[in-house]
Amino acid sequence: MKFTTEWLGEWMPIRVGPDELAATLTMAGLEVDDVAPVAPRQDALIARVETVDAHPDSDRLKVCRVSFGGTAPAEVVCGAPNVRAGRCYPYVMPGTQLPDGKAIVETAIRGVRSSGMLCSAAELGITDDAGGLLELPADAPLGASVYEYLRLDDLVFEVGLTPNRGDCLSLLGIARELSVLLKTALSKAPGEQVPAAHADARAVQLSAPQHCSRYAGRVVTNISLATPTPSWMSERLRRCGVRPINLVVDITNYVMLELGQPMHAFDLASLRGNINVRLAADGEQLELLDGSTVTLDAESLVIADDEGAIALAGVMGGMASSVTPATQSILLESAWFDPIRLARSARRLNRHTDAAHRFERGVDPALQAQAIERATALLVELCGALPGPLVDVKLDAHQSRGSVIRFRPARIRGLLGMDVAPALAREIFERLGMTVTEAVDHWSVDAPAWRSDLTREVDLIEEIARIVGYDQLPATMPSAALQLALPATADLTVAARGVLVDRGYFEAVTYSFIAESLALAFAPAQTPILLQNPIAKDMAAMRPSLLPGLLGALAANRNRQHSDVRLFEFGMRFNRGAAELAQETALAGVVCGRVLPDQWGGDGREFDFYDLKQDVSAVLGALGERMPQFVPCEHVALHPGQSAMLMRDGQVLGVLGRLHPRMCKLLDLEISPLVFEIYLEALKAPTTPAFKPLSRFPSTRRDLAVLVDHTVSAGQVLAVVRGAAGPHLRDLQLFDVYQGQGIDSGKKSLALGLLFQASSSTLNEAEIEQAVAATLVALASEVGGALRK
Repeated sequence: MKFTTEWLGEWMPIRVGPDELAATLTMAGLEVDDVAPVAPRQDALIARVETVDAHPDSDRLKVCRVSFGGTAPAEVVCGAPNVRAGRCYPYVMPGTQLPDGKAIVETAIRGVRSSGMLCSAAELGITDDAGGLLELPADAPLGASVYEYLRLDDLVFEVGLTPNRGDCLSLLGIARELSVLLKTALSKAPGEQVPAAHADARAVQLSAPQHCSRYAGRVVTNISLATPTPSWMSERLRRCGVRPINLVVDITNYVMLELGQPMHAFDLASLRGNINVRLAADGEQLELLDGSTVTLDAESLVIADDEGAIALAGVMGGMASSVTPATQSILLESAWFDPIRLARSARRLNRHTDAAHRFERGVDPALQAQAIERATALLVELCGALPGPLVDVKLDAHQSRGSVIRFRPARIRGLLGMDVAPALAREIFERLGMTVTEAVDHWSVDAPAWRSDLTREVDLIEEIARIVGYDQLPATMPSAALQLALPATADLTVAARGVLVDRGYFEAVTYSFIAESLALAFAPAQTPILLQNPIAKDMAAMRPSLLPGLLGALAANRNRQHSDVRLFEFGMRFNRGAAELAQETALAGVVCGRVLPDQWGGDGREFDFYDLKQDVSAVLGALGERMPQFVPCEHVALHPGQSAMLMRDGQVLGVLGRLHPRMCKLLDLEISPLVFEIYLEALKAPTTPAFKPLSRFPSTRRDLAVLVDHTVSAGQVLAVVRGAAGPHLRDLQLFDVYQGQGIDSGKKSLALGLLFQASSSTLNEAEIEQAVAATLVALASEVGGALRK
């Protein structure tokens, strides 16, 4: 939102400097991004071109006789295409400088003496328009300073508003806010009613009341678009970033910037019958003002006459009903549209306009008639227009209203850490336009209709903090009782992060929204959870897995010549539960590239499945899961034969493996990265670490070479050994896997190291042999294993 101090000064007295004004707005939550002068100071004067003659030695140049007040006229050679006799332009005398430092001197141009220079807006540093001279009004005072006449000492403030403060997308909103912050009264109010000069009107029907609950319109005749927009209006529009077009369009844009109410004008001659605000027919087409034709669906709201759609409601007008130089009568419209429904329509059709920007953030539902009256008054004043009666249709049952909020003054200290007197709190609410009714134990606060963001008690307390000043909040150190014991539910995600960072991973944060096609690809068994109002087409569904976002980040890194990528993310994944949406915390990671960077002692080996398995095992250990099982599996997103599930007691804890080639093609990846995802809520609650005494007695190791079928996994064998070797087994390692000469086809040999140790005595040979024998019996019965001879 842009505004100027000159325009703001019409609404309220400004008794502070620009720096303090910017600081006041910023500290109140309306962050000022920039404060810039309209133009640099310069010495141009207002001059009138009396005569224009052809240059004797050039077809393009003209010799102009220029007068600028009490001194003798000057002769200026000018090549601007729009120079005309009788018109006024900026003139710079010899001996002065342009804002860019260029010195103006008397010189001869192709044999003709030129004294001074007529200037364009670009040469004066006002705009970038260098296509012709800056034309000034015919009644501009000759010899006066252009800098002072155009108020070029004005300042432009650019405010970055958060989406909840749509009420400040206007001069009225900014002035209303500053009047509270600076404790001054508004010196201007929206205009009064303009009496009708004729009876012509168009009836209005609201056929979609949930989408549009109020529509105001007025027929205005005797319009002359030959009347130029006055310089004061066009300058204000330009300084606020709006390009002047013609008087009618400029007035509607001016009222939008002034009051915050978007408006539109239809050429009355193009309308057929009355106005109907309705939903479009599926497949209905409309040519918009930008020349494009859109195909509408049954969720798009349109303004229509008796023959068809004439505008896309709240977004853009139609070409067929647009105002043209031949327009003599118009229908002014001003309406209130539901923000959510309008935002969906604008995004669905990929149209973002100044009007849609304001309607999406909520327009004051009481402004529509005021905006019509203000625009009408300007048309009457500037071109002698004749207004008809105001038609204002509103459906009270569907009208938006401010919230009624239950407020407890005692809650102020609990949230802000400071006491605010109830009288001051009430004064702040009332200055902000609220109505306060006091009860025994609470207040009932009616928020104004223009503040749709005020819905809860905490919102009101935030308003108190804003107006009192965030810098007034005390800096209080928190106090809490220390606990010397580590709680059993300690958050071990910090340790898991540390493990991954130590192993070369970087933490990423990706959106919870992904494309619907990706949601289907990673979770084909469930219907995607779609957003009602997505911010983009490729962010229309809630993610059932963290992997799509991480893979997108991996692709972005590879596109920037980063071939070795390791990323992880803690976040929520969303699935359809039995009765409602299930939100589950997960940890996911993606890897591609080499195990080690370039170095003299390494061979540049690519990261493989077993490197990933080692990383996942370390992370699970940090999360308190010491003995997970890695079970081969088939997963829709993972490569067959290079994927596994993390299991414990039949429960799935996560998955890991190499990305399926089909997924690589879908994500436009030239490589096949390795991925993992751990479902944190499936893990056991971590236990409190406890000291365990070290045994003072010696340990004994037994190595076994066990023959098993090649389909039996090492994990199965290790699980059997742990269950059968008895209570004195302290450690178990798989240190070799062999297939080849001396081993039957279809078999493999697993070499296991078993470490035995008792805590209270030295184990004898009989105890160790008994444990080994029990292990061999269990291996034979459960996995068909036999001791290799």
